[in-house]
Amino acid sequence: MHSKINNLTIPDSQMARDATAFIRDTESDLLFHHSSRVYYWGALAGQRYRLNVDRELLYIGCMFHDIGLTHEHCSCDKRFEVDGANAARDFLKGYGIAQSDIDKVWTAIALHTTPGIPEYMAPEIALVTAGVEMDVLGIGYEDFDEREIEAVTTQHPRPAAFKEEIMTAFYNGIKHKPQTTFGNVKADVIKDKDPAFSPLNFCQVIRQSRWRS
Repeated sequence: MHSKINNLTIPDSQMARDATAFIRDTESDLLFHHSSRVYYWGALAGQRYRLNVDRELLYIGCMFHDIGLTHEHCSCDKRFEVDGANAARDFLKGYGIAQSDIDKVWTAIALHTTPGIPEYMAPEIALVTAGVEMDVLGIGYEDFDEREIEAVTTQHPRPAAFKEEIMTAFYNGIKHKPQTTFGNVKADVIKDKDPAFSPLNFCQVIRQSRWRS
């Protein structure tokens, strides 16, 4: 039974229940609770900004966003984000979901590590990234009150060593295919022309986030 948080809870549908069971059976406790918190952060942000959100689609996007890090759903040559997006697409096809909605979920997962773009797209896409950024990087932390944070982390605990554990999970899921981590080319161009340029470091941002753990 899921408790309500600001009148929000896990969608009560067969598809959502099946997704919960699927992710619970496939992912580690670390990733399952992380993905569940991502849903709540995203849904709460959507509520705050009064966005018209399909919470079932948002839930699927949040729950599947890291499944590409698991052995069962990890390819040898694709970005882990694409592996996760493909897994969600295959899951949704079994529930008669419209292709346009499947595409939303696919895009939400595929872009969840690409800041600066999802926020301008459909709410289901934008809020998956917002939830991930809150849980991993603490972006938007100040927008949540302490009661919301306590309610979410009580229901889905955030371990004391979460920052290091989530970085280790990322590493273990992608270390066999480092070629897929090639990212935004602009930082490389600036660094080439301006040796003094110091780009943001993802791991440093995690460690310096507002989160205590």
